[in-house]
Amino acid sequence: MQGGTIVSRSSQRRSGLKGALSTGAFLLLSALPAQAFDALNFRFQGDAPELKTALERASLLKAARDENVVDPFEVFTIARAEYGQLIGIFYEAGFFAPEISVRIDGREAADISPLAPPERIGEVMVTLAPGAPFVFGNARMGPLAAGTELPADFARGARARSTVIRDAAQDAVDGWRDEGHAQADAVEQEITARHPAGELDVDVRIVPGPRLRFGQLRPDGQERTRTERVIAIAGLPTGEVFSPSEVQRAADRLRRTGTFASVALREAEEANPDGTLDINAAVVEAPRRRIGAGIEFDTESGGKLSAFWLHRNLLGGAERFRVEGKIGGLGARTGNIDYRLATEFSRPATFTPDTTLNLGALIETERESDFEALQLRLDAGLEHRYSNELTFGGGIGVLLERADFGPGLDTRRDFRLLLLPLHVTWDRRDDERTPTSGFYIHSDLTPFLGVSGTDSGARSLTDLRAYRGFGEDDRVVLAGRAQLGAVFGASLDRTPRDFLFHSGGSGSVRGQPFRSLGVTSGGARSGGRGFAAVSAEVRVRTTENLGVAAFADAGYVSDGPFTGASDWHAGAGLGIRYDTIIGPLRVDLGYPVAGTTGRGFQLYLGLGHAF
Repeated sequence: MQGGTIVSRSSQRRSGLKGALSTGAFLLLSALPAQAFDALNFRFQGDAPELKTALERASLLKAARDENVVDPFEVFTIARAEYGQLIGIFYEAGFFAPEISVRIDGREAADISPLAPPERIGEVMVTLAPGAPFVFGNARMGPLAAGTELPADFARGARARSTVIRDAAQDAVDGWRDEGHAQADAVEQEITARHPAGELDVDVRIVPGPRLRFGQLRPDGQERTRTERVIAIAGLPTGEVFSPSEVQRAADRLRRTGTFASVALREAEEANPDGTLDINAAVVEAPRRRIGAGIEFDTESGGKLSAFWLHRNLLGGAERFRVEGKIGGLGARTGNIDYRLATEFSRPATFTPDTTLNLGALIETERESDFEALQLRLDAGLEHRYSNELTFGGGIGVLLERADFGPGLDTRRDFRLLLLPLHVTWDRRDDERTPTSGFYIHSDLTPFLGVSGTDSGARSLTDLRAYRGFGEDDRVVLAGRAQLGAVFGASLDRTPRDFLFHSGGSGSVRGQPFRSLGVTSGGARSGGRGFAAVSAEVRVRTTENLGVAAFADAGYVSDGPFTGASDWHAGAGLGIRYDTIIGPLRVDLGYPVAGTTGRGFQLYLGLGHAF
């Protein structure tokens, strides 16, 4: 087949080549013997290695050979479809006069009648000649909405590629849709290849259609979630000018609840007489309940077992209720066994579609080398998602803690505090589980009012992370982390033990024992009121699922908020990462390189990157 002049109009669709190839297939299929073709050869005429590779990858015949297709009639049908498959690749690369030959045992496949297919296939020879590349001649697309910018490659003299035409048409349509013209479309196109000149003339007419407003959201598919809650969570701005970004935001809100396994928002085919356009929301609910368990281990703090039970739709309004239990310190070198039981309830679309109500309760024991504590905490708060990247929240809480500390744990104090926790998160990572670029910032500020056993003050902790990938497919990633924390207003002995800072372990300095660095006050070890830690890691992906890492961490703890007595330590080591469907399995081996808290090699096992 040799390419000729191309004239394409919107009323003329691509010929039904593949459909025609199957004519009479059901009459002959069962009668043919099951023998595979013996050989498949590609012959490419020209000097374009990237195009040659793309054609071979797209080949239907190559895929059939790789899948061990054995039926001769099926191979024959695939050979006839190969023309249409490969010519699309030529067009994408800017070659509009290619020659494609697919010969079955010396006969052109396109010339063999489907009513008399070969009973046996020996050799299939595919010969490809791209011809000369084309450039754009006349390149017209319009009318365009104000501010619409078409691809720079869609211009006279630029390499003519079908992908550039598609992108330009999509940009033109999107420009009108962003202005509220939801039904804008490229309704007529004329594409002509002028072979002697090697130019491709393109003329695409865009019809914007009327400017529309949002109508009603019409949910479908929900079984246990109330319809009014689906509408409230989606938060579609009914009555406002149509915007594709608002449709996407509505879909994202529904997905974030976790209640729905699938969410698809589609515009109604016809606008309403009042100039509004309804949006159909097809949802599929996820299983209501989920259970899970986890295990972590490091040589100093021992093993940690955790389990949770989750209900995704507790009251029929996409409310999440989670119960989580943990047992830590199993086989620890320091400290004893700790217990934790926590519950959390969250209700999306409270007050606004982007605001979530969170209620939480926690009871926990901590038995470390320098203190033992029993803690009860209750929280209520609101979290608002300002954008896909920025989230902030605040609330109120109560903390009750009974702690034994000091020399020989001879001091007991009951701490009672009223909390006003605030937080903000700015997340611009390209991937939450395995980031290769971007950054992440999370900051907590918790002012507290001492009711009994403690002073009033505030505790702050900020976590900054950054990522940069290098090489093909970002096979090498540099990752960095900095943490900064402080307690203001309250003296060391009148601060709840859980508010104080330690360093060491997988969350701060690998290679150093868990919570091994603190301060000495009154002859007793304690956490500090100032904390800083930095980490650097090089991650190298060696295979599709396996990677290695090298890391170096350092931590600092001070008596006051970066004043008074202080100390620091550091660690470094190597690790292995193995990707799973729920995140990378992490194995790190660290060793102390500075400070006086080291105890030899430390081994860490967990799920997910260290940061």
